[in-house]
Amino acid sequence: MTALACVKDVELRLGRTFTSDEAGRASVLLDDASALVRAYTRQDFAAPTSETVVLRASGGVVRLPKGPVVSVTSVVMVGMYGSPDITIVGWGWDGLDVIDVSGWTSCIINLPESVYEADDLPSTYRVTYVHGYTTLPPVAVTVVAGMVGRTLSAPTTTSGLTSETIGSYSYRMAEPGIGTSVTLTAADKALLDDAGLRKRAGTIPVRLR
Repeated sequence: MTALACVKDVELRLGRTFTSDEAGRASVLLDDASALVRAYTRQDFAAPTSETVVLRASGGVVRLPKGPVVSVTSVVMVGMYGSPDITIVGWGWDGLDVIDVSGWTSCIINLPESVYEADDLPSTYRVTYVHGYTTLPPVAVTVVAGMVGRTLSAPTTTSGLTSETIGSYSYRMAEPGIGTSVTLTAADKALLDDAGLRKRAGTIPVRLR
């Protein structure tokens, strides 16, 4: 996947132009930082794309796994026991992440007679929707560029020695590996959380009432 920030983003934050070697290392670190941010937020930050998913309902709610939702094009109740699928046409989208299909019982195409009893409706639904980012969220770019900037600015240490005391004199070295790999700090996570970029498993409800 494409990195969530570019070498220029890091240069601007550090206030200097990289050498070719530094730019090459920054590019690798940007990929690493982007992977950490994607793993934490549970988002790939891809451009808008259409996807059809079959999901199980829980308590009358189907949760779409990816966002942000750009549009929802169809909601279909999956048939059971050889019965045909039911296309719901009476739903309305709130423009964010909720579809209200409270009037679906009177707006069904080709409803088979005596097939579905009230307690025998399908528990899975097939939803076609568009999700993704037209532009990358600024906070994601900021966090990724900041992670790489910190790494490039930190002294590179690989020794296992972190501290030593000789008489009344003592000193402490950086933790092993600092300056060699990116880290996602608590402050970074807080920024991503505050921006609403971290998605819990099964977000974005499609309500079936």
